[in-house]
Amino acid sequence: MKRIILFLTVASTCGLIGFAHAADDEKPLKIGDPAPAWVDLPGIDGKKHSLKDLKDKDVVVVVFTCNSCSVAAAYEDRVLAFHKKHCGPDKKVALVAINVNLIPEDALPKMQERAKAKGFAFAYLFDETQKIAGAFDAHFTPEFFVFGKDRKLVYKGAMDNTSIEKNVKMNYLEPAVEAALKGEKPAVEETTGRGCKIRYVRKNE
Repeated sequence: MKRIILFLTVASTCGLIGFAHAADDEKPLKIGDPAPAWVDLPGIDGKKHSLKDLKDKDVVVVVFTCNSCSVAAAYEDRVLAFHKKHCGPDKKVALVAINVNLIPEDALPKMQERAKAKGFAFAYLFDETQKIAGAFDAHFTPEFFVFGKDRKLVYKGAMDNTSIEKNVKMNYLEPAVEAALKGEKPAVEETTGRGCKIRYVRKNE
């Protein structure tokens, strides 16, 4: 009985139960497909952000994440390290984080608090319509998508092979970005995302 209660507690926290997948009517985003364009999404910086703002970047990395997922939180330092290494005004890679969960702890003011506490230097955007995650057919927080200069998908899935940082033996995100910068295909184009289920709202709610 204790195991069942524990599972239900974790499942509820991670959004594994009680939420339908809003992307059921969406076609899965496949390798080679163009990036779904987001337009005027509010960010933690108080500004509106669109995909077209990144036209000068050769590679765009989109990660769906949130505040409330313990797995997403476990990846924050790795995401920050990736951004420090690969992104910046003088570099050709952009990292954009998007949150679509509608619970209080994932609201924009809470996103701003978390970003300030962690020192996020990348765009952290909120999409209350959940349409962007649906267009990406995103399932998890965190889940990564890499687009080349032509804004076609070259990689989607997990950042690496395990959420436990000390046990990481294979990184998928960095090789995908490096290949995209060269205009090449990465050796690994798709993996299974890992983390909490995105909290999609039921369509009849």
